[in-house]
Amino acid sequence: MTSVGSRPGHGGDEPVGELVKRASQQISELVREEMRLAGAEMAGKGKRYGIGGGLFGGAGLVGFLAAQALVAGAIAALALALPVWASALVVAVLLATAAAVLAAVGRKQVARAGSPAPGQTIDSIKADVAEIKERAHR
Repeated sequence: MTSVGSRPGHGGDEPVGELVKRASQQISELVREEMRLAGAEMAGKGKRYGIGGGLFGGAGLVGFLAAQALVAGAIAALALALPVWASALVVAVLLATAAAVLAAVGRKQVARAGSPAPGQTIDSIKADVAEIKERAHR
């Protein structure tokens, strides 16, 4: 029994081979494009996570400075009269306020970044797989 592509008078294996070659090239190109899309998507998300993380780091540093100022204010309150510790408490309140603002902005940045998974790329790959399956069953 002969296969469909090898019957005499039907062009031999060339059309099937050409189809396989073209399909292979298209799949390779599709995979490369999906990888580029995933890279671009992850770069955007990474930038937002980096900014948010940096702002959280800044909030932590400023919060630490606020704690130091509170300690200095408490020491000054025990050691001296009102003016020294009162000024230390004012500085501590200002630093704590700055820490709260940095933390709020950092939280917004992380929330805007969304999930770390490349959602658009995953959806695109699922659509590609569904299209390939549909065409294979025709």
